[in-house]
Amino acid sequence: MNIVFFGTPEAALPSLEKLLASEHRIKLIVTQPDRPAGRGQKLTPPPVKKFALKHGLPFIQPEKIRKDQVALNLIRSSEPDIIVVVAYGQILPAEIIYFPPFRSINVHFSLLPRYRGACPVAWAILNGEEKTGVTIFQLNERMDEGDILTQVEVDIQPGENAGELESRLAQIGAELLLETLARIDRIKPVPQNHSLATYAPKIEKTMGQIDWSWPALKIDRYVRALNPSPGAFTFFRQEKIKIIRGSPLKETASGSKPGEIVKISPEGLSICCGDNVLYRLEWLQRENRPKMRAYEASLGLRLKPGDCFGLEKNKSG
Repeated sequence: MNIVFFGTPEAALPSLEKLLASEHRIKLIVTQPDRPAGRGQKLTPPPVKKFALKHGLPFIQPEKIRKDQVALNLIRSSEPDIIVVVAYGQILPAEIIYFPPFRSINVHFSLLPRYRGACPVAWAILNGEEKTGVTIFQLNERMDEGDILTQVEVDIQPGENAGELESRLAQIGAELLLETLARIDRIKPVPQNHSLATYAPKIEKTMGQIDWSWPALKIDRYVRALNPSPGAFTFFRQEKIKIIRGSPLKETASGSKPGEIVKISPEGLSICCGDNVLYRLEWLQRENRPKMRAYEASLGLRLKPGDCFGLEKNKSG
């Protein structure tokens, strides 16, 4: 089939790679414009654009797809049999959704109708789900509400963070995409049960601040759900400390305050949480510094048992 592909981040690449290696023909790629990224805020192309350049595939980067008639005309002139969307980042206009013979389909990283929205992987971890999955559905004008074509359930592994889980789902979704395309003319779309819908809105940076009065399991979910972006963080002496990795322990502390360092060892920093269960910080990142083991960071910060995280906010934000 002739395909127009919409996608932007790393999570879209496995599907793009599978399509390129298949009998299908990628007629056009639509991706987001280059954006500032990194410490220097240098204008950076999205991963899908880099892929297109590497493989000599035609691509466009409309700022707002719904208002860009040149882009819409180019998509139409590509004469796709189907449009495939994987983490594109904009809502497509109806005139594009419905015009291909097999319409437009989306690869979504949740078990729809649960976790509709921009951040389904992070919210599944935040809410302590043990399972998630991939759903391929027909697009309509409303966000993630179209009829379901195929769906596969996936276990969330213990300790798995959002980046790791999304990478797995992206690979599984790519396989499911090829299977779906192979029988697209024989699949009967199933309407979603909207009464079961839940939502996964964008994760804001402010959500990353850890409240040490929370139970250890909740803290663990936040650290995993917000890794790699936007990242969980805490403060020590007004310095913002990003928490890269940690794990709840089976040990408890009595007589310690939430946020207090109970133990420092090469394995990490054991911190008292609101339920008196210890949470071990294993990897941290100080401001304007590389990621490092928490034990190494403790030497630079001159931490000692009894010191507390999260008591002061960084006044500069």
